[in-house]
Amino acid sequence: MKELRPYLEEETFSDRIIRMNSFGYKLIYIANDAGLPVAAAGFRFTELLHWGKAIYIDDLSTLQSERSKGFGSQLLDYIHDLAKQNDCAQVHLDSGCNPHRYDAHRLYLNKGYNITSHHFVFIVK
Repeated sequence: MKELRPYLEEETFSDRIIRMNSFGYKLIYIANDAGLPVAAAGFRFTELLHWGKAIYIDDLSTLQSERSKGFGSQLLDYIHDLAKQNDCAQVHLDSGCNPHRYDAHRLYLNKGYNITSHHFVFIVK
């Protein structure tokens, strides 16, 4: 997760995950033969008027050294199966528009995702 979110501080990461878990956040991962995580996904079940029941993927990351080995695809397949099992109509995620995200975008498009909106953010100061 550190490669995707380098600004996260190790000292507070676990506390944040535990707090988010109390609001429905789930963190899953794939480990290598040595038992070390090489890919992870964080997601939550949600229901909105315009989506219906859905899964929102907050985080999806694979270590740079382990990319193009199918781990991201496996995590998405698992989440898609969860969505079907839980009668979700959709799975959503946001992804940055920077060139270093293009490989991720290719994965999402190959898995059947569509680009459906712009995401706007207001920073509260």
